[in-house]
Amino acid sequence: MTDAKELINLSISEAADALQSGETSAVALAEATLARIKQTEPTVSAYATVLEELALEAAARADAEIAAGSYRGPLHGIPIGVKDICYTKGILTEAGSKVLEGFVPDYDATVVEKLDAAGAIMIGKTRCHEFAYGVNTPPTRSPWELNSYPGGSSTGSGVALTARSAYGTIGTDTGGSIRIPASFNNAVGLKPTYGRVSAYGVLPLSWTLDHVGPMTRTVLDNALFLNAIAGHDPRDVTSARQAVPDYADGIDKGVAGARIGIDREFFMYPGVIDDVRAATEAVISELADMGAEIIELRLPEFELTPETLFTVMMVEASTYHRDQLREKGHLYDPATRATLQLGELVPGTHYVAGLRARERYRSAMKDLFGRERLDALISPTMPLPSPLLADLHQPRRDMDIGESPIISIIHHTFSANLGGQPALSAPCGFTRDNLPIGYQLMGRPFDEATLFRIAYAYEQAHDWHERQPPEVYD
Repeated sequence: MTDAKELINLSISEAADALQSGETSAVALAEATLARIKQTEPTVSAYATVLEELALEAAARADAEIAAGSYRGPLHGIPIGVKDICYTKGILTEAGSKVLEGFVPDYDATVVEKLDAAGAIMIGKTRCHEFAYGVNTPPTRSPWELNSYPGGSSTGSGVALTARSAYGTIGTDTGGSIRIPASFNNAVGLKPTYGRVSAYGVLPLSWTLDHVGPMTRTVLDNALFLNAIAGHDPRDVTSARQAVPDYADGIDKGVAGARIGIDREFFMYPGVIDDVRAATEAVISELADMGAEIIELRLPEFELTPETLFTVMMVEASTYHRDQLREKGHLYDPATRATLQLGELVPGTHYVAGLRARERYRSAMKDLFGRERLDALISPTMPLPSPLLADLHQPRRDMDIGESPIISIIHHTFSANLGGQPALSAPCGFTRDNLPIGYQLMGRPFDEATLFRIAYAYEQAHDWHERQPPEVYD
């Protein structure tokens, strides 16, 4: 297998099989990926830093190890991208900000260490919003529509997947920043349970809401990726002491008997366009046909989530950046700086009220899953497809005063960050304008395996994940 186009279209699991069988090599995968980066980057700009020399050296080592019988697992020899807020020893880590221009860490984030231990090849650092705050927009463009928003804040991580310039990527998620670009880029993105993946060495946005997770092209790839990066880390005080199962084991057991809840009043109507609603309803109908039981429900506490998340996030983000705002405030993007400064104006009483509201929400969610014996909640990931960049901060006619697309975009995602439970976005179709649509599954804490099983069952019946954008960057 030497054709570069064939190589870059392999999934992680397919590439791993090809490596083990000797059909290809890690060097060939790295070379094909680097060639794709050179082809696509002038247009989509998914990468802040490309590590050509280091990647080829690591790929040669991987080939030698595999040939010697020291196979480390399905990520061994696979090119991946890492979001540029993850510390990488000896490699630029600028978080999309002039504040960190030229910064080179002297240690790796735990997630980077784990990927290295799994034998993955870091092909580059992917672009993101400044400090992952999602205020400014990086130069990254969507291959599906160059003038549309590619999602954030894990912007480059999503685009690299759909552009076929990485087999998997690392993203972070505080209010939806893995699932948003996954949905907009026809990819699979998982926000794991809070503490499931270590955040040590990852620049924080909001300590109590931040999650690190995998982004891939298929559900199975996502499970394999999570196997490599999950687990307790004593250096991270938020890291969970929870055993890590094999997430790929039993992924093909189907959905018969699964109980899947839907709160249509909250998730299916506020601002959800017809194409997205129809695609999500089709997923629900198909899962029911496969043997899942669909539970109609209502959780009034969902209405608490916007104000609660923004109160907590704004205060915690401002706390982290407090000193740098005073020393290097002029280097921040003006919109990012203004938002961070606004967080300093939130009274402590409001922050405490936000924490109490979060506990009320978490209690209500736990009771809901227990009372209804739920395996998952389902919804659209995004209420609308990728908006035009020019319209990103402009209110729509159907919005209340003060709202904008950037706020409506995360309406369906931030509740999982408040609850800390796992949430997965996977492809489920396209709009009439050929823009990707994703659906979301939220599950019980530390039960990512059930979300994978449900999503895998649906994925096997469709080829959505195989569809690619027009080759506008040839």
